[in-house]
Amino acid sequence: MLASVLAAVSGLALTEPQAATPEPAPAPAAAVSGPERGIISYPPSFFADVGPSTALEMVQRLPGFSFDRGAAVRGLSGSGGNVLIDGEPPVSKNDTLEEILRRIPVSSVLRIDVIRGGAPGIDMQGRTVIANVVRKSASGAKGAATWTTWPLADGRVLNGLRGEAEWRWDRKLLEASFVYGKGPNDQAGDGDRIRLDAAKRPLIRSTIDYDAQGERKWLMGAYETPLAGGRLRVNGTYMGNDSAGEYYDHIVYPGVWREYQYAADEKVQGELGARFNRRFGPNQIDLVAFQQWNNTDSYVRFESPSLSRLFTNAKEVSETVGRVHFRRTASPSLNLEAGVEGALNKLDSATSLKVSGVAIALPAANVHVEEQRGEIFGTASWRASPALAFEFGVRQEASRVTSSGDVALEKSLSFTKPRATVTWSPMADLQVRGRIEREVTQLNFDDFVANNSVAQTGAVIAGNPDLSPMQAWVAEVAVERRFLKRGAFIVTLRRSELKDVIDRAPVYLGNLVADAPANIGDGWRNEVQFSLSSPLDGLGLPLSMLKAQLTFRETEVTDPTTGKPRQISAIQTYGPPPGIQAVRESEWELHYTQDLPKLRSTWGVDIMGPYIDRYFRLSEIETQKVETWIVVFGEWKWRPDVSVRVEVQAPLPRDVVRVRDVWSGPRDTAPFQYEDYRNLQYDGAIQFRLRKTFG
Repeated sequence: MLASVLAAVSGLALTEPQAATPEPAPAPAAAVSGPERGIISYPPSFFADVGPSTALEMVQRLPGFSFDRGAAVRGLSGSGGNVLIDGEPPVSKNDTLEEILRRIPVSSVLRIDVIRGGAPGIDMQGRTVIANVVRKSASGAKGAATWTTWPLADGRVLNGLRGEAEWRWDRKLLEASFVYGKGPNDQAGDGDRIRLDAAKRPLIRSTIDYDAQGERKWLMGAYETPLAGGRLRVNGTYMGNDSAGEYYDHIVYPGVWREYQYAADEKVQGELGARFNRRFGPNQIDLVAFQQWNNTDSYVRFESPSLSRLFTNAKEVSETVGRVHFRRTASPSLNLEAGVEGALNKLDSATSLKVSGVAIALPAANVHVEEQRGEIFGTASWRASPALAFEFGVRQEASRVTSSGDVALEKSLSFTKPRATVTWSPMADLQVRGRIEREVTQLNFDDFVANNSVAQTGAVIAGNPDLSPMQAWVAEVAVERRFLKRGAFIVTLRRSELKDVIDRAPVYLGNLVADAPANIGDGWRNEVQFSLSSPLDGLGLPLSMLKAQLTFRETEVTDPTTGKPRQISAIQTYGPPPGIQAVRESEWELHYTQDLPKLRSTWGVDIMGPYIDRYFRLSEIETQKVETWIVVFGEWKWRPDVSVRVEVQAPLPRDVVRVRDVWSGPRDTAPFQYEDYRNLQYDGAIQFRLRKTFG
């Protein structure tokens, strides 16, 4: 048994959290044991000096754990993040894991289990480390109301209001919440632009004024109840997400004129989810149903003295999913799982483009796509000894994609996805995890239709429904070392052999040559990641914590235009996490917090390092450079039920640079035409948040 979490008196060092005895939970919870079982449990007392308000804040403070929100994939397999709630992933997508955790008050949390390498009765969601938030089952009502305001440097003041509540009685649970408010786009701002020809002579100089913001109108609810010897949870969400931006480009050379662009997206999203689970001795069955609708209307208008463009797109996406998942605890050391999932996905998209009042035909502008997907899976988790655990699994996926409208096609796809992991814990504070898996991404429906970049840059980016998913054989090893009771250092190495990489490639349609998503061949990706969680008490900073993560990546694929090796474009690729989406060469982040119990306060600094996204197209290479993002914050517990938080966002102005290298035709044959350099500066904001809890 581990030592107690907190010393009996204030100011003494923290020790390793103890394994708590599980309370009857409203859904299957993780088995709790010591580190020899791969589980470390953190009760609320572990976070006592921090004074968190929500489960999200507790998860973000877990030693050696990096919160992952999950991926936007079709179907339920792999869609969740790396946090379970009462042993189960949420049956939701638009209502994100981050939002769900934010609505769980700390008073409702019994403990949080960090599971490394697997545990009986836990679906690891294709991961080697996962956290499980176990809630209390005591009756009562709890809630919170939060008011937020952003006074921006440009004079705008944006406000937001959110509320959440939960009621428990007779083993039933009712949850309700809402969000309404506006927030800034931190990549918009004012700046300069210059266009240089091949000889570095200026073609255009201008100043830019760019303002953008978004609005949220959300309603969420859920209900849990005992049913037929098991438990049923039903949840629903309505979300309105609107965004708009105005872009003024004031040309000062070679003449004086103005270019203007207005872009707006109106999104309406809805979803319904249901999960029923029941135990039969050592067996458990889960029945899951999910339905979602996503409708988006996009509008982009560009105007200049010599040219105008008008781009519109109306897109309706729906998804229907059913899943049956069977689990059996064959013995204390052997857990078996099997299941089947089926999904029907639909896309209807209508796109139009007018250039100076003349309608322009776009490839794959108006399409209807249906995808029927099915998957069967089986997994065996075996703990050979207290120090050694294995997991073996296989998934068989089959799908049929049909398209009508501008592009008529029908294709069938089938993939086998085996997986094997091993977890070795030679000491209580040392663990080595290995994984070999065949990953298969999902096709991104956005690749099927024409892209609105045609309105912003004039480059035609066509749609292409005739794509195959990208596949990868992935080998991974991670070494985790825990120290100083609350510290952890993790090194992860990952190698991916890629097949059917999806990137941009030229398509020829009569006299029109356009960019379109395409399978451009094989490639590879290497990745190394360092994660650190460390208390800094030894440096004279009591009750402080430093969390940092640094990632380096290297990718290679053959450019379909030039035939030469290059990195993979920064294109969002659907795939279950850990997935093969990320292609940035480097990323880092650092989070420092210090708790001041005597002042009932916490302060800290969050730093997100700069990153570069690069897009390779037929006649241009676009590079987006986002500079360092800094947030300095302080939170004061005015009363136990009232907190005030102040954030200074971007105290040092953050630059967002876009560089377009443009050729007069295909990059392999046409001469270089110009470089267009734009630098926008976000001058920051101060956010004030007042939170009142009830119950």
